[in-house]
Order: sequence, then C-alpha cells, then structure tokens
Amino acid sequence: MALLKLGSKSEAFCCEGQAWRCKSGLPSDITVEIGEMSFYLHKFPLLSRSGLLEKLMNESTKDDGSLCVLQLSDIPGGAKAFELVAKFCYGVRFELTPLNVVALRCASEYLQMTNEYGEENLVSQTESFLNDVFSNWTDTIKALETCEEVLSYAEELHIVSRCINSLAMKACSDSKLLNWPVMENGNDDVWNGISTGTKTQPMTDDWWYEDVSFLSLPLYKRLIQAVEAGGMRAGNISGALVFYAKKYVPLMNRQSSFKDVTHAKSGSTPSEADQRALLEEIVELLPKQKGVTETRFLLRLLRTAMMLQASPSCRVNLEGRVGLQLDQAILDDLLIPNIGYTVETLYDIDCFQRILDHFLLIDQASAAVSPCIMEESQLIEGSQSLASITRVANLVDSYLAEVAPDVNFKFPKFQTLASAIPEYARPVSDGIYRAIDIYLKAHPWLTDIEREQICRLMNCQKLSLEASTHAAQNERLPLRVIVQVLFFEQLRLRTSISGWFFVSENSQNVSGAIGQHADNATRGRGRSVEDMRERVSELEKECNNMKEEFQKMVKTKRRWNIFFRRKSQCNSKSGKPSQDATCQTVPPIVH
Repeated sequence: MALLKLGSKSEAFCCEGQAWRCKSGLPSDITVEIGEMSFYLHKFPLLSRSGLLEKLMNESTKDDGSLCVLQLSDIPGGAKAFELVAKFCYGVRFELTPLNVVALRCASEYLQMTNEYGEENLVSQTESFLNDVFSNWTDTIKALETCEEVLSYAEELHIVSRCINSLAMKACSDSKLLNWPVMENGNDDVWNGISTGTKTQPMTDDWWYEDVSFLSLPLYKRLIQAVEAGGMRAGNISGALVFYAKKYVPLMNRQSSFKDVTHAKSGSTPSEADQRALLEEIVELLPKQKGVTETRFLLRLLRTAMMLQASPSCRVNLEGRVGLQLDQAILDDLLIPNIGYTVETLYDIDCFQRILDHFLLIDQASAAVSPCIMEESQLIEGSQSLASITRVANLVDSYLAEVAPDVNFKFPKFQTLASAIPEYARPVSDGIYRAIDIYLKAHPWLTDIEREQICRLMNCQKLSLEASTHAAQNERLPLRVIVQVLFFEQLRLRTSISGWFFVSENSQNVSGAIGQHADNATRGRGRSVEDMRERVSELEKECNNMKEEFQKMVKTKRRWNIFFRRKSQCNSKSGKPSQDATCQTVPPIVH
C-alpha cells in the first residue's frame, strides 16, 4: 500500500473524552467545534495554512479578547479528518494513505489550504499522493471506497471519476502484456530484487471480479459502464455482474423451491428492497448479446425477480433474454414455481409460454431468408436454426410431461403450448406422445372431442416401434388414434419385410456369381466371398426374426377384429353405412 509520511514533530495532541488539546503548554486561543468534538488549538498555526480559517477568525475576533470559537460541522471527513489537518498545521508526524487521502483532499479544499498559504500545502500534497494511488490497482480501490464518506465533495473534485477511469483502464488492459502475476498465499515472488521462491499463477480474465465487488452499487455500476466503454469483452462484463449478484442477492445462491419462497417472505439480510433494487440494476447492466450470459443464470435471476416482486419491466426483460437462447436451457431451470395465493398450477406455465413465444418469434425472423439464392453461410445458419428449434421442441415435450400431472393444468393451455412447435421440429413424436399420455391419465374427465384434439398434436407415423407398441395397447387413447397407430405400424412392418426380402434375394444372386469365380480368385478374395456368404446368411436370419415378431404383434392385435365386427353389426342394425373414415382406410389385419 502506498504511504507518504508528513511532518517531523512528535505527537503534540492528547484526547480527553470529547476534547482534543495541544500539549505545547501555551494556552489555547481558539476552539474548533465539529459535532460533539472540540479542538482547543492556537490561531497562528491554523491561519498560516488555511484561507477559510483565517477568514472565519477575522470575522469572529472580538475586542474584549475572549476565546474564538468556530463551528465546522460541515467539514468533509468530520472530526477525524480535521484531526489530521491540525497535525499537518502543527507539523506533527502522520501518514498519508489511500484510506485517508480522499477525506484529507476534500477537507483541504474546503479549508482552502492552497500554496497561497504556505508552500507544499495540504492541497498539493494530497493531490500529488492521489496520482501515486491511481497508479496502483489495490490502492485505487481503497481510495474509491472511502469516497462514499465524502461523496459530494469527491465528485466535485473529480476524484470518483478519476478512480473509476483508472480501474477501468487497468481492467481492460491485457494482463499478459502488463505481466501482472496472481500471487499465491498473498506473497509476491520477488521482494526488493530478491527471489522469494514463491510461485505465481498466470492471471485469468476474472482476476478483477472479487476486488471490485466490495464497491457499493452506484460506484460498481459506474465502473461496469466504464469498462464497457473501454472495450471490454461482453463475456467478462457478464461474469463480473454474475459474481456481484451472487454475492449480494442471497436468494440467488439457493435452489428456488416453494420452501425457499416461504423463507424469502420471512425476511433476510440484506433487505428484500435492497436485493430487488440490486437485481433490477444487474438486469439492466447485463450485455444484450445472445449466449454471453448463461441461460441458467438468467433463469435463476428470473425466479429471484418473481420472489422479490421485481418490476414488470425487469421480468419482461429477463423473459426476453431467456427466450433468445431457450435452446441452451435445461428442464429443471424452467420449472419455475408459481408464486402467490391466487395461482392454480404448481409451476408458472404462462411464464414458460411467454419465453417460448419470444424464441419462436426470433426463430421465425432469422428463418425468413430468400429460398432462391442462399449462400453457404446462410445454409449453415439454417441448419443451426433447425437444430436449435429441434432442441426446443424436445424441451417443450419434456416440460409438458413434467407439468401434465397437475390437475389444474387446463386443456386449452396444454394444447396452445404443444401446438406452438411446428411439426417439422419433431422428427420423432415419442416425446409429445409421452406428455399426452400422462395428461390423459391425470385428466380422465376430458371429453371425447378433447381427447381427439389433443391426440392430433402428435404424428402417428413418427412414433418409434416401442412407442407404437405402447400406443396400440393404450386404452386412454381414442379408438380412431389406436387404429391409425395399428395401420402405420403394419405398413412399416410390411415395408421392412419387403426390404429385407429384396436384400436377401439380391445377396443370394451376388453370392452365386461370386462363387463361380471363387476358384480363380486369390486366397484373400476367397476370404471376402466367405464373408459375403456369412453376411447373406445373417440377413436371412434377421428377416426370419422380423417375420416372427410380426406374427406375435398381429396376435396381440386380434381383439380389434371384434371391434370391426361390432361396428359392422351396429351399422347393419341402423341401416346406415359406416362413417368411420379411419376404419375404411385400414387394411385387414393378416393372421
């Protein structure tokens, strides 16, 4: 820490309760009162250094020779600063440090202690020392923190802005070029030119986060704005803000749950009002670029903003930021508890819907490129966009499956949320089928029309074999949907078997042709023919297995023949032909 020793005389003052007295032996002829503290001093040492004190003494001098009393209640730094001013005027030894230089600089300006009233007066001494302080990172932070005590005076003298500019310049500088090592155990590896043997670590981009986190929010905000203006990378700015938020918003450091919400209501330190104000400022300061701030942190901010009842604009801001990079989110972070006493669902589904709407709006805007002429970069961008919306589709399906058991989850909301995803974004319908199945199980009172509508959200052709098998035996699904599943599954099996027969037949022809020339081939080629024959044999076995599996599946579906017969009987009794379009299109099941 920088240090400047001023004065040469030994201690000449003593404190007795609320009074400071000079031990010189001469009777005091002036009293300076600052708050409850009184300084019993002598006129000459003070007026020879201070223009203000000289003026006040001349105005208060009386002909009767009574003691002069001056009130300096508004002096920057108060009695503590004036004590050092008095020592400077008397030439008593004391140390100028980054912790007291700001208050002394302001007090000396207030007292008009310029070089007019003596060479190397306190104004010039403190100003010169401040320049030394600004050259050191740690000293500048200490000086800036003390500006809080005399903020208005420090602002007028531009001390605050000079501190911030100095810190911003150092934070934006390349630490490799400056060769600033991070010390282990608080010790430098070189002292007075002699190596101490202590190893140092290379400085990382986050080296300054903790140092500046001790600043108050107004000063911290100005520093962040200064480093941003200085060209610092958005990722570093975001990292610093994340560090600061986690330090001063306790709710950020816990997994948000209903128990935490109750705890937050009971009061904490710092107060909820302070946390809310800080969180809103952090949100405004965060860089706007996509991917700079982790989606997980943004969602944690959003949860905390809801618990602290932050302003609507703050929450809308966060929802938009999350929506911008929803493809980077995970399910657990999106399960935001509903807060309040009038809510119905366990989780805030409306919030998720708004986030999804933000994402889809941005995705549609980015996809609006001319389909006629596309450069390579646009093709890459398009493929990235497709991958992005596919990830979001999986996320939506997982979210729906998670919230589907909630009996208060209304059918229109489920339908709106599920249908927001375009069909091309779901290459496989297993996820949405699982969500629909869970929802139907938790909502058995749905009407047949509603069951039909909710099942239209999935594409039966895109179900996997496992999902199709489950759906074909799922009594919760409407009959029309089960028939569709059976039809597409049968069609898929027929196509697969035909393909295997085709491969098997061609492979046999090829193996026969190769066998005719096998005697003229080399030993290595003969081995290749054997490999080909083994492969043909394997294909034939796989084809037979497929046939057996198909027969087993058909046996499990025979019960549907009863359904068709009953349907026909009902139609014949009523004298009307069947109007079931789906049944008419389904081919007969082979036994």
